[in-house]
Amino acid sequence: MCDRPACQYGEGTLKTINLTKELENAQNILEIFQTVVSAVAAVALLVGGIGIMNIMLVSIKERTREIGIRKALGAGEHHILGQFLAEALFYALLGGLLGLFAGMVLTKAAGSILGIQTEVSRAAASLSILFSATVGLVFGLMPAYKASKLDPVEALRHE
Repeated sequence: MCDRPACQYGEGTLKTINLTKELENAQNILEIFQTVVSAVAAVALLVGGIGIMNIMLVSIKERTREIGIRKALGAGEHHILGQFLAEALFYALLGGLLGLFAGMVLTKAAGSILGIQTEVSRAAASLSILFSATVGLVFGLMPAYKASKLDPVEALRHE
């Protein structure tokens, strides 16, 4: 009886292993991982956008009298719209930059724990800031439009 691993196939038998199937499995796992990460990112953008919209709605509610004064002094709807869109954009960019910084720190930490070289590409960082700005503008549009359409007389009466 032979105890060597080669003996289970018989003396002189050669076994070849095709790693194509393992490579396909690894690629499938990576595709699933990318899908899950993309879904989590989409949900995070949606939640962030809703947060920005709520902040803007509260801000408009608190500053209704200020909006009325500005409109009474001659500010056009486009001025009010621009002001609140700029504010929404600021909040979105601030959140995007904080998220980018946190992502870069966590990427470096994970790389050092795993003992691999990690790098955040400039294209990915720029794209994340662009997405953040887009979310801020899209979700800030409705509150800004609502603020721009306020009647100055009614806004001045608001307490």
